[in-house]
Amino acid sequence: MSTLSEIEAAADALSPAQKQELLLFLAARLRAEGATIPEPRMFAREEIGEWIAQDESDSERFKAGA
Repeated sequence: MSTLSEIEAAADALSPAQKQELLLFLAARLRAEGATIPEPRMFAREEIGEWIAQDESDSERFKAGA
């Protein structure tokens, strides 16, 4: 495998347990190389409330069969 697309295709073929093992492997390698994790994203309470309201609305429409 020499390209990222080949690696991605191979990863798609893995079982969920193997994907988790691969993820942990990659995370360990990144930490060993000194990689930093991204800063947490901050959302306003209003924005989260809008997402929840939209999700509930979508759920009701789904239940109604629309």
